[in-house]
Amino acid sequence: MTTPFSDLDQFTALPRVDGIAVAPDGSQVFLTVSVLDEERTGYRRSLWSVPADGSGTPVRLTRSAKGEGGVAVTRTGDVLFVSGRPDESGSDEAPQLWLLPAAGGEARPVTALPGGAGGVLATAAGADVVALTASLLPGAEAASDAPAGFIAADGALRKRRKDQQVGAILHETYPVRFWDHDLGPDEPHVLALDLGDLRERDESDRPAPGDDAPDYPAHLPLPVDLTPSPARTLDHVDGVLSADGRILVASVGVQEARGFRSALVTIDVASGARTVVLDEPGADHEMPRVSHDGRSIAWVRTARSTPAGAHEQELWTTTITADGSVDVTNARRIAADWDRWPSELVFAHGDDALLVIADQDGRAPVFRVPLDGGAVEQLTHDDWAYSSLRVADATGEVVALRASWQAPLHPVRIAADGRVTPLATPAPLPDVPSTIEDVEATAADGARVRGWLVLPEGDGPHPLLLWIHGGPLNSWNQWSWRWSPQLMAARGYAVLLPDPALSTGYGLDFVNRGWNAWGQAPYTDLMAITDAVVARGDIDETRTAAMGGSFGGYMANWVAGHTDRFRAIVTHASLWALEQFNGTTDMSQYWQSIFDAEGMRANDPHRFVADITSPMLVIHGDRDHRVPIGEGLRLWSELAEHHAAEDGTMPHRFLYFPDENHWVLKPQHAKVWYETVFAFLGQHVLGAEWERPELLG
Repeated sequence: MTTPFSDLDQFTALPRVDGIAVAPDGSQVFLTVSVLDEERTGYRRSLWSVPADGSGTPVRLTRSAKGEGGVAVTRTGDVLFVSGRPDESGSDEAPQLWLLPAAGGEARPVTALPGGAGGVLATAAGADVVALTASLLPGAEAASDAPAGFIAADGALRKRRKDQQVGAILHETYPVRFWDHDLGPDEPHVLALDLGDLRERDESDRPAPGDDAPDYPAHLPLPVDLTPSPARTLDHVDGVLSADGRILVASVGVQEARGFRSALVTIDVASGARTVVLDEPGADHEMPRVSHDGRSIAWVRTARSTPAGAHEQELWTTTITADGSVDVTNARRIAADWDRWPSELVFAHGDDALLVIADQDGRAPVFRVPLDGGAVEQLTHDDWAYSSLRVADATGEVVALRASWQAPLHPVRIAADGRVTPLATPAPLPDVPSTIEDVEATAADGARVRGWLVLPEGDGPHPLLLWIHGGPLNSWNQWSWRWSPQLMAARGYAVLLPDPALSTGYGLDFVNRGWNAWGQAPYTDLMAITDAVVARGDIDETRTAAMGGSFGGYMANWVAGHTDRFRAIVTHASLWALEQFNGTTDMSQYWQSIFDAEGMRANDPHRFVADITSPMLVIHGDRDHRVPIGEGLRLWSELAEHHAAEDGTMPHRFLYFPDENHWVLKPQHAKVWYETVFAFLGQHVLGAEWERPELLG
């Protein structure tokens, strides 16, 4: 009998929850759910509603062909989302912000932006104001003095570029790319809308459209540009509105010579006036949050890393005055002795504490951090990783998504005492073909190294896959649809998911054991925990392989050049030549700041290419700007230089995706990815005949 984990078509078709919002009264939770489209080449999202008390069944709210995303809820319970569905003009080229009324009825667009809406940045708890992101071409904001005239000007500029088929981008600052896309030619702005102003307008309220741009619909609220002269680094804006909607507190990028730092600012929604709150060279101020009563803010401060090591991520808080300004003189750090890195934070109901998510020991619990300096309290005590914390403004109900390696993301409610109630979900949790155990070992320097061991059905002994996580500041603590050990378990493999040096959730000292020494402490940690696992009676020490992506791919390359213990090695989107990588990646400032010259040379895997004996499967996407394709091309070239026979044959393989990025996201390509990995490991680990995946010719 086939299952979703033994059949890749079934696996890619599994529905998956990927977003959550909560009604202000805490009664309903809204989810975005992705399902495979009819062509099986992409995913489409829809909106669903489920009761927040754990009862009832999911109700589907939207059914558009284009799909929806970026769900948020207004103070009146209206649901906001972004969709590319056709609007009243019949245009479906650019996604717009839509509103689904809480009282019922059809969804309607609330923007008509030529470049589309990016997503909801924040909604106000006590007002009808919404902040959203949108992209405008340079010069559009100065093209008209009429209200919202920048929209018509942006449409005219876009039309001219399209008509003349111009794709060129002129850069004046660094960087020029980010992860999987080019930056520009447009620039990200933050716009504000008053949704209480959804009424018919007279002609005097309309912007001047220009000769070749469409008029802005009179019945839609006119957007206000809060960032008329943005830096390209505004790509990284994060912000929240005060309860009355008067002030946007935001973390924005400040341009530096080769990148940016994050500063904390306030923006007056009515006037657009910006006040810099904290701008500190050598440190980033991020994740600003405003209390429910509007009197306090909290944020994360992180000093820049250097080759000497990483620094703590510090929780800070201060007060907001009656006029909406932030009192920096009252700023203070809280939880100074807490050695964890916040990934999310929100104010708890009552505003006397923060609810914070942080990696810890292979999990990601929810913590309560008192603002009065009291001890940090761990709220959830289980094997789950939590994310997307949401607090209902009126009632304080807390909801979130959670996952583990045995179950994908699903919605839950979290009580004040830490009790967790699973909610109904339109994406039922699949039965997995494995069990999971917590395993650990002692490294050469005495450090504890732990991980998860996913065990297939049966007594074994099972072949073993050492699967190394990316990051490197990361932890193997929750489900991934693109990196699924369950697919390997369904084929009989045990999968070891270790957290070596540089992993998060074990304290700063554990991270810094591998700092400026990527190929050293992480490598010995990986070998120590592999030794401990292969000593088990249910693991076959003679049939092992290693694999990883991104930093995990870097470590796979390092492993390949330093041991012959593995029958095969899979390296995906991997760093190969550090000096080359540091000048071509999308954020070279960061990578060059964390290595000194000796650390870069000593930890460069390409220096050990001649020592590689294990067959390698190299995988890379051409649209990967974080680890550029040159890394994969050079690795493949040097494998051929050192290991190819006279006729060019070698045991290695190179799977290349011309139109994929760092992750390989298209369902049909993810399927080809797994089929190739299965065939390569089957040949070298299981002794099967090499079988070229059918779609690769």
